[in-house]
Amino acid sequence: MQLYNKLSAKEREALLEEAGEDRLTLSFYAYAKIGNPHLFRNHLFLAWDQMEVLGRIYVAHEGINAQLSVPAKRFNEFKSFIDGIYFLEGVRLNIAIEHDLKSFLKLKVKVRDKIVADGLNDETFDVTNKGVHVDAARFNELIQDPNTVLVDMRNHYESEIGHFKGAVTPDVDTFRDSLPIIEEDLKEHKEDKNLVMYCTGGIRCEKASAYYKHRGFKNVYQLEGGIIEYARQVEQQQLDNLFIGKNFVFDHRRAERISEDVIAHCHQCGKPCDTHVNCANEACHLLFIQCEECAEKMNHCCSTECQEIVALPYEEQKALRRGKHNSNKIFKKGRSEVLKFKQ
Repeated sequence: MQLYNKLSAKEREALLEEAGEDRLTLSFYAYAKIGNPHLFRNHLFLAWDQMEVLGRIYVAHEGINAQLSVPAKRFNEFKSFIDGIYFLEGVRLNIAIEHDLKSFLKLKVKVRDKIVADGLNDETFDVTNKGVHVDAARFNELIQDPNTVLVDMRNHYESEIGHFKGAVTPDVDTFRDSLPIIEEDLKEHKEDKNLVMYCTGGIRCEKASAYYKHRGFKNVYQLEGGIIEYARQVEQQQLDNLFIGKNFVFDHRRAERISEDVIAHCHQCGKPCDTHVNCANEACHLLFIQCEECAEKMNHCCSTECQEIVALPYEEQKALRRGKHNSNKIFKKGRSEVLKFKQ
């Protein structure tokens, strides 16, 4: 019984190209009490592996968080399987605006302590006691109300390339960092302001809205389905698009363009640019913004040091990496000291 992915990314990529079949990129989440996450994880892997589903899925006692690539011809089969799980019946599937055959190249289903790391150890906190979900039309009304504080619950490297007009965009590296910062900044407005939050697909706002209600905020709202669903509703209903730039996504596409505005800059030369890349040096792999000119000049690297390493024969590069773990700078997401325009 196969319970883990056995193909490399390159092998899977070749198979996808050979098949040439349309695939749908989508995501969903659900907070629920799962008694045996390991058993549930194996159940999902066996079923989805048979359906040729690829993606990154986290399962925990508190629920499931999934980003997937599904063969278009098997979508109905996939949907029927999801609806057969009692706490996932009718769950919102956030289908991407832009599809890519290679958005995911492996099926990874992992058991985690939590589906969204929050750093909280409060047993009285009920994640299901969430705020009010609002659709795109209501969201637009709320965020133009002077009595509203709009907060981006994503990380700095996400909001840097795109966010809603007028949003508070905390300069944080992780979701857990943002919770106490936002609470402290808004503590005087727990009762007299609308606290409206958004994120990529809704999962972080769901937890954040419950947390802030738990901490005494009275008027708590979240954008249902996140930026992904907002963009869909704006297009379908011909609403005003109040999001500027790109929506960062956690797959090989890295982002979906929501508006034509380019609000970020190349981290190496400062030119307007909103294209995230990973450093070509596999021992570094730093995520940063790089324009085409700098990519050519730097051979797709973040620094001259990495450029020199990439120029070495591949076996020498492997030898240099042997026995070493990635530096913490991989997680700085553009904060590395080697990047002149992102300190």
